[in-house]
Amino acid sequence: MAIARRIVDSQTPGFEQTGTVWLPLLHWLLIPFVKVDVWWYSGLAGVIPSVLSFVLAGMFLYYCARQSLGAPAAGIAAAAAFALNPNLLYLQSTPMTEPVFLACETGLAAAIVWFAASGRMLAVVAAGAAALAGTMTRYEGWFLLPVAAGLLFLAAKKNRWRVAAVFCVIAGAGPLFWLGCNRYYYSNWLEFYNGPYSAKAIQGTTYYPGMNNWQEALRYYGAAARECAGMGVILAMLAGFLGVILKRAWIPVVVFAAVPLFYVWSMHSGGTPVRVPPLWPGGYYNSRYGIALLPLAAFCAAGIVALAPRGKSWFAAAVALASLMPWVIYPRMSNWVVFQEAVVNSSARRAWTADAAQFLRSEYRPGDRVYTSFGDLTGIFREAGIPLSETMHEGNGLTWYAAQTRPDLFFWQKWAVVRRGDRISGELKKRNVEIVRIIRVTGAPTIEIFRNDYPFSQSPRRAK
Repeated sequence: MAIARRIVDSQTPGFEQTGTVWLPLLHWLLIPFVKVDVWWYSGLAGVIPSVLSFVLAGMFLYYCARQSLGAPAAGIAAAAAFALNPNLLYLQSTPMTEPVFLACETGLAAAIVWFAASGRMLAVVAAGAAALAGTMTRYEGWFLLPVAAGLLFLAAKKNRWRVAAVFCVIAGAGPLFWLGCNRYYYSNWLEFYNGPYSAKAIQGTTYYPGMNNWQEALRYYGAAARECAGMGVILAMLAGFLGVILKRAWIPVVVFAAVPLFYVWSMHSGGTPVRVPPLWPGGYYNSRYGIALLPLAAFCAAGIVALAPRGKSWFAAAVALASLMPWVIYPRMSNWVVFQEAVVNSSARRAWTADAAQFLRSEYRPGDRVYTSFGDLTGIFREAGIPLSETMHEGNGLTWYAAQTRPDLFFWQKWAVVRRGDRISGELKKRNVEIVRIIRVTGAPTIEIFRNDYPFSQSPRRAK
């Protein structure tokens, strides 16, 4: 949400503010909403695309189950098992990329099912558009491209190579575009993968369970998937798989299974750790990745309905109830692993954000300008009601680096909000710029707020 806002609200607005690691589709979808100040400052702007994506994903999953399993009740069962999941319900209320990607993934599966039934080239174009959107949302969308191309090739009754080519031209534009953007702006085709802000750089060589170990990667991802999807829908999935086999409903299964397999592969070799409370070292980190199993589990669970000779609506209700059992038996928000991940990992950040925002809200005057860094610190300015165009961060390019390197010449902002230990923090202390606020929260970096009443001045200041 902050990236979307800085595209339109920045000292240097424009496409370059998109950055390099996070794929851009959600940022672009958010722009019309974050431009509305009230929605931006309240956070409401971040909810709208996710909610719409959640609805679309449920519709596409309903279509896949109804068409592939041959019963409207199967579609209802799949959609209910999907939409009633508390972890997904929390995610669809946040500006995260998972809900948007789920819409792309289920939309891709629905388009391929449509093509298999109709043979229409329009369905191929729709599959290409859904896959293109997925590749611009999350990197597992790139992994889906050969899978989807192969399914379309096999489903085509004629002109197989033409069908595959049309799909690849449309869907392949996404990765090519992003590689080109990385090359143009950062002189590195793979900046998103091995650049300083990439997941690989953040993780470094630190060991985590699953690294170079397929068995451990599968075990840890399985634990995350169990916590996110719930044992009820997983057991229903296993029971309903016979119905999927009898109906030969392979297309959705292959598409939906590919994404969890991507995560296991990424844990093994891509520097992507996943932590869940039941397993060492505990805690929460990327636990939400387990939600990727939910479309597969919900679809296969609907296979139970396909097995029923009569009374299918009762079986659909049973599937929906089974999917809710873990949360009915233990109805506590602490049982929602995705919500808990957000609460635990943001508690310290929320504390220092509120403290710093309250201070700036009373002290800052329009036009003062702030030197800072992008990322978590951006929440301070949103909460304090300070436009991002009145802040300077690393996304502003040379002006930010000049102030960081030679603050005696280029640091002209009245305020600086930095983490203790940052280069600018040390430079400002050398020049005795006044520290007016120090915020310490257990388990978080110390936040320092400087006030620069005399730009370029070397006169001493008394630290408070």
